[in-house]
Amino acid sequence: MRRSRFVCTLARVDDQAAAAAFVAGHRRAHRDATHNCSAYVVGALGEFTRSSDDGEPAGTAGAPMLEVLVRRGLTGTAAVVTRYFGGVKLGAGGLARAYGQAVADAVSAAGVVELVRVVSLTVALDHGPAARYLGDLRARSLTPVAVRYGASVEVDVRVPVPDADAFERWTASATSGRALVAHGEVTHAEEPLR
Repeated sequence: MRRSRFVCTLARVDDQAAAAAFVAGHRRAHRDATHNCSAYVVGALGEFTRSSDDGEPAGTAGAPMLEVLVRRGLTGTAAVVTRYFGGVKLGAGGLARAYGQAVADAVSAAGVVELVRVVSLTVALDHGPAARYLGDLRARSLTPVAVRYGASVEVDVRVPVPDADAFERWTASATSGRALVAHGEVTHAEEPLR
């Protein structure tokens, strides 16, 4: 007896248009499948959601898929589960479990990153203390984004916004107050969740 196959494909998407384009492209590429059900969550706070059962009984595919994305706290994520029917009907509960499990397994396999607000800081200091300062940075697991050598040494570092003040205090201590710290733009950076 053959069973249905449920294959989940995930994509990182920036907005609803990108999510819709991913889903449409996936459906075109897998039009031989019985169903291509989808769900996505986008927006800085995950405020835009959508799901589709693609012909499966209402609420048995897209909703369980979306529930997994929301429960995991994901945003900027689209999922399509492609079903190849194997001849055995699963019923509403079986379908919901199969579609939700396909997404949960794919998310676990892919891993999750957290977007963290970071501020770009430029530390300007004399050449003398620069080598030691760079070593101290690396010892603190901070990798400079760029280092420029000129009349002084300029080190660009990205630091989580809540840690910026502590970083400045540490820099002042590490350089005996001989460094200047300039603030740049605030953006997002990815950190793997452990």
